[in-house]
Amino acid sequence: MAAWERAYVQVYTGEGKGKTTAALGLALRAAGAGLRVFVAQFVKGMEYSELASLARLADLVTVRQYGLRCFIRGEPKPEDIAAAREGLREVREAVGSGRWDVVILDEANIATHFGLFPVEELLEVVDLAAGRVEIVLTGRRADPRLIERADLVTEMREVKHYYAKGVMARRGIES
Repeated sequence: MAAWERAYVQVYTGEGKGKTTAALGLALRAAGAGLRVFVAQFVKGMEYSELASLARLADLVTVRQYGLRCFIRGEPKPEDIAAAREGLREVREAVGSGRWDVVILDEANIATHFGLFPVEELLEVVDLAAGRVEIVLTGRRADPRLIERADLVTEMREVKHYYAKGVMARRGIES
């Protein structure tokens, strides 16, 4: 267990860019301090550049993806739901194991928004970690109950983005 007195619940939400980046920056900081980090990526199943970087920290950071591809629009398929539910089950085990100091649930907010698993089940995992494991939840459209339960909430707000000019995701910057 980390050398702090109490762990907290952090939520990074909003329509702006940078939620996952902020959470992974925290993972980098935690690993630098010798903390063990478990990163669960919901919805995402593609290869992203940050995964290659985190693989270099495999002795302290474990990343698991619980998505078949990255969907932000449209309806999830039954296999998307099954993958997310399996991920939440594994996260519950990770939180209860005592092995991890920080657990990041990347895109968990989107997962509940799209009905991949109920927010009540996500809150049960958060409560299981209460005070023992730092929990970070990212994604747009955070449920108000999750925001209420969190100790820290940061909302990313898009002011301007080059996507509006047709710039696609660039490797090493957005992907």
